[in-house]
Amino acid sequence: MNNPAQIGGYRCGRGEKLLLIAGPCTLQEEFNEIIAETLGRRQVRVPINVIFKGSFDKANRTNIRAYRGVGLEAGLAVLETIKRRTGLPVTTDIHESYQAVPVAEVCDLLQIPAFLSRQTDLLAAAAATGQAVHVKKGQFLAPSDMQNVVQKLELSGCRNMLLCERGTFFGYGRLVNDMQSLIIMRDFGVPVCFDATHSVQEPGGLGSSTGGNRRMIEPLARAAIAVGVDALFLETHPEPDKSPSDGANMLPLNRLENFLEQILKIREVSESQG
Repeated sequence: MNNPAQIGGYRCGRGEKLLLIAGPCTLQEEFNEIIAETLGRRQVRVPINVIFKGSFDKANRTNIRAYRGVGLEAGLAVLETIKRRTGLPVTTDIHESYQAVPVAEVCDLLQIPAFLSRQTDLLAAAAATGQAVHVKKGQFLAPSDMQNVVQKLELSGCRNMLLCERGTFFGYGRLVNDMQSLIIMRDFGVPVCFDATHSVQEPGGLGSSTGGNRRMIEPLARAAIAVGVDALFLETHPEPDKSPSDGANMLPLNRLENFLEQILKIREVSESQG
């Protein structure tokens, strides 16, 4: 593969603007447009490319009684409206092969969750749509294992892909980030993304739900930008504690602009050093 990748109207890769994939964990009627409109303004005020992200289903919730989302049909309708009103490309995650085609009709980027990163049929279905594909490295995988993911996508017809680091299991209830992963995966010739919010999750940390430590989002993101990434993924919310999922590891929306200004300064210095 050759860097960069075409994702909607954007190019993502070395020498291109930083790509920001951001939005709520789960689509929420009362917050979707506030977040999307804010992200659209950030795109104008700082030199980045923005993709709005929102999940229609959280299929791997810890607790069977936990809220999962609005569902495929309603979720795609919301994403289509956001895309039309803000002009932002949109993305969401798919969990089953049959979801690939309808999602690709709306979304510019199909996201494969970390727990499903080895699922060959799911990867092939996403690749067959012709849209760009974003695969999060499984918490149980070595970065070198992602070369097999790249091959599966390539042989299934995908030419535009993005690999993502989102933390590795470190005992029970804890994730750790190996920044070497960013370099190793970038050497496969594809753009690399760092997930700054799922990296601070504490799986099962609250017993019947996942905890997190949002205080660590910004330090880890700064480190990843310094090492060198092409994209940054994060979940953001005006009131994270009101999010039905992952609130503990979401960046408050009012911190976003200052945060982006910081990381762009770090990226500029890092790129000047080659």
